[in-house]
Amino acid sequence: MQRVVALQRRPRSHDWRVRCPVGTGRWFTPGAIIGLRFSEVAGLRLGRLDFSERSISVLETITRDAQGSPVFGPPKSTASRRTVALPATLVELLAEHVREQHLDVGDTEALVFTAPGGGPIRYANWRNRVWVPACEAAGLQGIGLHSLRRASATALGYARVDLKTTQTRLGHSDPRLTLSIYAQAVAKADRSAADVLGARFLPQLPTTADGIAHESRTRDND
Repeated sequence: MQRVVALQRRPRSHDWRVRCPVGTGRWFTPGAIIGLRFSEVAGLRLGRLDFSERSISVLETITRDAQGSPVFGPPKSTASRRTVALPATLVELLAEHVREQHLDVGDTEALVFTAPGGGPIRYANWRNRVWVPACEAAGLQGIGLHSLRRASATALGYARVDLKTTQTRLGHSDPRLTLSIYAQAVAKADRSAADVLGARFLPQLPTTADGIAHESRTRDND
């Protein structure tokens, strides 16, 4: 998750969003903060943003047909049709995006995020022209678009948000998928907790256990 967080930050020397076509840089925030799928962000219309209630409704997506052309359709499952709350900071970022792009707030069918020339965002073009350059600018080569969604899920796990709430926010049909992400987050948090305790109470002891573990791994690999 730390790698994705780094992508969201603004380095002092340069801002990765400078390399994004105008209006596309804020696409990252719904993916990472809310955990929306690419298809859900691409299909987001102004009428599904409720600034007063600080919420967003996922009711439509954009996928690709056999020729790679964008196709509008419903979310992938009943669970994917959802309304989730937004943090105040994200509401402000989205409002700023609407102002900068001169979107007509009265046009509820207008897409929130569009291609540079207008129209729906195409996955392959967006990945090659926006995502990959942004990752390279942040020194994070090799991570996929789904990493944003996974970062959101992992952050909820670290924060001990209850399983049902996380499942609902992510639009998971199967709670086992949510639980598997939680298990990974809890395991990592448990390891971090152990390291904190070790550094606090046993900071100067020799690393005998590390040597034993190394010898064990060496024997296992022989």
